[in-house]
Amino acid sequence: MISRDRIFTRAIAPLLTLGLVAGCSGDDSATGSESDSATSTVSETSPTTTNPSGTATATATESTTDPSGSGTDSDSTSTTTTTTDPTVGETDTTVGTTVDPTDTTTTGTTAVTATDTTEGTGTTGPECQEDMDCPDDQLCVNNVCEPAPECVVDEDCGNDEQYCDAGSCKDKCKPGDGGMMGMVEKSYIWVPSQNDGTVSKVDTLTLTEVARYRTGPSGGTESGSRTAVSADGRFVVVNGRGTGRSTMIAANEADCVDLNNDNVIQTSQDKNDILPWGQDECVRWSIVHPAWGGSHSNGPRGITWTVGTWNDDPNVCAWEDPKVWIGYRSNQAGTAHLVEIDGESGNLDQTVAVNNWVGQSSFAPYGGALDPQQRPWFSALRGEIVRVNTDQDPVTVSRWTAPSWVQSYGFSVDKEGNPWMGGCSGPVSTFDVESEQWIQIAGTQACHRGVAIDQDSHVWVASNGPCGLVEIDGITRTLIKKHTLGQCGTAIGPSVDVEGHVWLVDQSGWAYKIVDKDVPNAQLVTIPGSHYVYSDMTGGQVQSVVPM
Repeated sequence: MISRDRIFTRAIAPLLTLGLVAGCSGDDSATGSESDSATSTVSETSPTTTNPSGTATATATESTTDPSGSGTDSDSTSTTTTTTDPTVGETDTTVGTTVDPTDTTTTGTTAVTATDTTEGTGTTGPECQEDMDCPDDQLCVNNVCEPAPECVVDEDCGNDEQYCDAGSCKDKCKPGDGGMMGMVEKSYIWVPSQNDGTVSKVDTLTLTEVARYRTGPSGGTESGSRTAVSADGRFVVVNGRGTGRSTMIAANEADCVDLNNDNVIQTSQDKNDILPWGQDECVRWSIVHPAWGGSHSNGPRGITWTVGTWNDDPNVCAWEDPKVWIGYRSNQAGTAHLVEIDGESGNLDQTVAVNNWVGQSSFAPYGGALDPQQRPWFSALRGEIVRVNTDQDPVTVSRWTAPSWVQSYGFSVDKEGNPWMGGCSGPVSTFDVESEQWIQIAGTQACHRGVAIDQDSHVWVASNGPCGLVEIDGITRTLIKKHTLGQCGTAIGPSVDVEGHVWLVDQSGWAYKIVDKDVPNAQLVTIPGSHYVYSDMTGGQVQSVVPM
């Protein structure tokens, strides 16, 4: 318990003078016998019913004799009671001891109402004058002992997991209590369709496509590709390679904006309810990147969210100020731009220019991922990998050029901070950051596409030779199994949802949900469209890497 001195300013109340009760007299003497003398006169209600308009008064005298016979105790107390008929509404006045105020008519017993006036000038004194007059766990407040508060400031609670609220220590809000979308109630996978410029919102719990949104005004020309979901699942950003556009959509109506102020959120309600561009109020922002190269190959691809900062105020209980990092090729020859975008507003925070970008042809940074220190990584198509050192001021980049056998295509980063690449055509490989060694996984030679890593450090890679899914132990860096699927067109992008289940999106218009790594019993989900996606479509990848 905190020190009392920190909580209240002690107030010393004046001592109240206690008066002697009028009518009490007598001496105590010890002369071989004890004699106490008092006279008691009680006036009480007569048992005879009186006229309601008048009063009835009775007088009784009590005398007590010592039953031992060796001495006489005589208590005499003078008490006068006047009781009026309760129907008249007058007040009873009693001098003496108060008995049950509910009994007003009992014969032979003094009965009074709850309002008493004691003869004399004395009153009961204060319960306390200072803290020491109270028990150890109480304080003196306005002369009354009250329970002491447990705390005044957060530091009084003694640990970082609690805060002080109205004198009591309470547990702080933690991720999963309210801010994490998919932990219990909600989880979505966002699958873009490059052929029509839309993105599908699929409930990973019910396996139902619950909405579909336009990602730009140009239809299929948008050529939507990579999607990235925030760590709390509230937002998704879709990159359009064909128009240099990135568009953010809110998953919950609470995060949407009532643009026309009609107190109704206009938004898609099912897979066939696709609103015209500019009318869906869950599309929060859409930007065309400045100085992008202007061609399909230059358009934005690699993308990742940062987690942000956790606000443990129970009235907030959410991640705040998350950022989106996106890579594209600029209109300056050989230069890639890695840009930081404010996730809520879409405002450009900073641009990191990477000159002499090493990658196939003029393709933009191909993959993006986050490491445990919330540093964004980007990979080139069959070229270099780059880490943006956001923990330095000013921000710097670290660059490593891969050997030719890597043939990097899909990209992810594990919880140790090591990048993984799916080679097309080549083996699956990883880069050990500490030793700066490139390591290939034996037995994985094929054309691989996207890469995802689950919470158990299993690495999942889409394969096109044969069509299926490769499972690798990311700790031992060994092949576990090459899985085949009953219906497989062109396996494109794996993802891990917030429950830890693996998804595999097929370019041909469907996806699989694989529960508890049980690939033979994977559940097929139809999602119409041509899907070309390699990124964190659920937000689960970020949660697998960054401690939540």
